[in-house]
Amino acid sequence: MKAIVVTNRAAGTAGMKLVDRPEPNAAINDVVVQVHASGFAPTELAWPSTWTDRLDRDRTPSIPGHELAGVVTALGYGTTGLSVGQRVFGLADWYRDGTLAEYVAIEARNLAPLPGDVDFTVGASLPISGLTAWQGLFQHGRLQAGQRVLAHGAAGAVGSMVTQLAREAGAYVIGTGRSADRQTVLDLGAKEFVDLDHDALEDVGEVDLVFDVIGGDIQKRSAALIRAGGTLVTIVGPAEARPSGGLAVDFVVEADRVQLIEIVQRVRDGRLRTHIGKVSSLDDAVAALNPTERRKGSTIICAHR
Repeated sequence: MKAIVVTNRAAGTAGMKLVDRPEPNAAINDVVVQVHASGFAPTELAWPSTWTDRLDRDRTPSIPGHELAGVVTALGYGTTGLSVGQRVFGLADWYRDGTLAEYVAIEARNLAPLPGDVDFTVGASLPISGLTAWQGLFQHGRLQAGQRVLAHGAAGAVGSMVTQLAREAGAYVIGTGRSADRQTVLDLGAKEFVDLDHDALEDVGEVDLVFDVIGGDIQKRSAALIRAGGTLVTIVGPAEARPSGGLAVDFVVEADRVQLIEIVQRVRDGRLRTHIGKVSSLDDAVAALNPTERRKGSTIICAHR
């Protein structure tokens, strides 16, 4: 099968190569999925799991990519809940070969059914951003209707999901970003927008929940805005700041079938939308994942159409 591999951590996305690899086999509780569409997070190439296994042994050349949508082609021993020919989408294990390939072996529990009226490209754009937003807001942030949420990077992949899900849950959302993002963020459901380059973050006032995707000074200033009993949720590593009288939580997103089903149902209902910037073939993936200019929206790679 065709696959994108990486071997040199220092090379970044420029070190990606399109090669021929053996098709994977399904282990116990696995399925093999014919990948129709795959997402890719550039930060993957900084993650230890891209380069080593759980015992810290080198596993290169490794196949990156962890978001996928496709069709089940084989079941491993003991696999239940899915069937051959079924449309699925989900989040692949960080320590195993990923989804920038024609086929991937993945634990069945990491997948959810993809309804027939949802395109594969849309399905592949949902798992990391959707699950990160869901888990940060509802599991770790314990969001309640009527609370005030400060959503950083509100026009980005994760931030846009945070903004939409928090708004739907009845929160008052304040989104941040660059000045060019203002209308996009307001259209997603934010009640206010803060231009971090020109507006005073402190003018926001007290909030119940901060969803941080930036870290550093912005995280520290945001923590000071959280009222007693509130929560700072961050996805950029261990929190550098803790709100007075509140909680600071950092987390790594996990696959969850029930949550994926909830997320894709909202897409079907029109309550949640994703932003796909570019769709490319696997043959052209190396160029697509090495853009020469800043690109808005997710880049989706299609191995089968």
